[in-house]
Amino acid sequence: MQEMAIGKQQVPVLGMGTWHMGVGNSGQYQQELASLEYGLNHGLNVIDTAEMYGEGASERLVGDAISKHDRSKIYLISKFYPANAAAADLRNALTNSLQRLGTDYLDLYLLHWRGEVPLSETMSTLQDLQREGLIRDYGVSNFDTADLAEALAVTGGAGIHANEILYNLTARGSEFDLLAANEQAGVATIGYSPFGSGDGKSIVLPASLRELAASKGITEHQLMLAWTIRSGQVLSIPKAGNAKHMAENIAAAAITFTLDELALINKYFPAPDKKTPLAVI
Repeated sequence: MQEMAIGKQQVPVLGMGTWHMGVGNSGQYQQELASLEYGLNHGLNVIDTAEMYGEGASERLVGDAISKHDRSKIYLISKFYPANAAAADLRNALTNSLQRLGTDYLDLYLLHWRGEVPLSETMSTLQDLQREGLIRDYGVSNFDTADLAEALAVTGGAGIHANEILYNLTARGSEFDLLAANEQAGVATIGYSPFGSGDGKSIVLPASLRELAASKGITEHQLMLAWTIRSGQVLSIPKAGNAKHMAENIAAAAITFTLDELALINKYFPAPDKKTPLAVI
């Protein structure tokens, strides 16, 4: 599987998302737990979660999943609410997340989206938490080019190593300038919701692309996921609620496209030709 850098750490370009996980009945919980464990046992070591997901339920699920594995081999990402971005609140939020996850550090801690707390306070606090060993790296989420530039310029901003954004076939606006801005600043791009399902509406492929998937012997979801990681410079974090879907996601990492196939995809889901506001779910 291709790898990319987040700070000084190399990670696979495919990870495991956990939005809407950990909040179902006991049977669903066990399925989700098995899905994460399947991923960990088959080459995926990146798990993305957040205090917002089920108000901590997702973090508790992840904590259960990683408890049977070597923590040093897992790359764990969580995110905090903008309302918790002030110094004291941020420390408290991190303490709570670490407790739910059953770990004493995060590999990456992200501001979930920009709020009212000054970026200078948030970034300098994250820098302090990094120095204390509570987080290895930190970054932002849902930051467009202007917000990213502002964050990079404040005290502690130079330590930003990731920007998690919506990225899929129907959300390509970041390709106009944000992906390049991330790369130039040494900020890794993490793409969430590769199937467009975060708001309950999955991407619908036209007949020609459904036929393309069938001709390649892959599912429509595998086509969409493989497309998001085609460059090797975006870490995609799809959710898989059971082991079968997790296995399909893992298999998608080996899918490649010809130039003609990419041109066909671009025909129906074109790249941006002008600046558009960053799409967010």
